[in-house]
Formats: sequence, structure tokens, C-alpha cells
Amino acid sequence: MLTSYAAPALTAGAAGILTGQRDLAVAACTSIAGTSALAAFLVGTWLRHGGRPRRWTLTTPRGVLTAVLVITAAAAAALAGWFAAQWLPAHTPLPAAPWLERLRVDLPVSAALATTIVTLRWRGTTTAPSA
Repeated sequence: MLTSYAAPALTAGAAGILTGQRDLAVAACTSIAGTSALAAFLVGTWLRHGGRPRRWTLTTPRGVLTAVLVITAAAAAALAGWFAAQWLPAHTPLPAAPWLERLRVDLPVSAALATTIVTLRWRGTTTAPSA
């Protein structure tokens, strides 16, 4: 999980610094890396399923399994981004801010990338059960 936090934090942070985008450099260590780490943890935990993977996750083609999990994770993260950007300022004392708007993009992209990597790596280390 440390890698799933550090890799996006370093790459997005470096891009933010090199391009002079201070908001990207800050988001790299907060929303981008945090979402990546959380998505990697949740998806990895779900795939392992207590050390005994679900049969269908082993028999479903790698691309299909990855696509299903990426769409699910990105949709959940997009919903969280919308909630933070739209609902929170309207219903709480938290004022609307540019960093809240960033969450609409940062969260689903980070979740999709982390889910893709975790799913492909996990599936590469497992084998389908014999019939």
C-alpha cells in the first residue's frame, strides 16, 4: 500500500512542481495519492477475500475482470468527488473552493489507475482452479 501512495504522490508532485502548478503538487500528496492508496487497499482486500479468492475472479478473463473493477471503483470515486464538490458546500459550513472541484477528476482517475494496477498484478500471481 505504501507504493500505491508513494508512486502517484511522487509522479504527480513532480509534474506539479515542474509545470508550476502548486495545486497539483498539493493534490498529489493528498487526494491523488490518498485515493490511490485507499483504492489499492480496498480492491486488494476484496480480491484476496480472506486468502481464498472468489472462483469467478479466477475464471473471468483478465481484461473483463479489470474493466468491471475499474468501472466500479471509478464510479464510486466519482460519486465521492461529486459529493465533496457539490453537496458539502451546499449543506455544510465548508465553503466552495477550487480544491473541491479538483476532486471530481482526481478521485476517479486515481481510483481507476490504482484498481487497474492492483487487479492486473493480482491476477498475474493467481491461477484458475483446475476443473
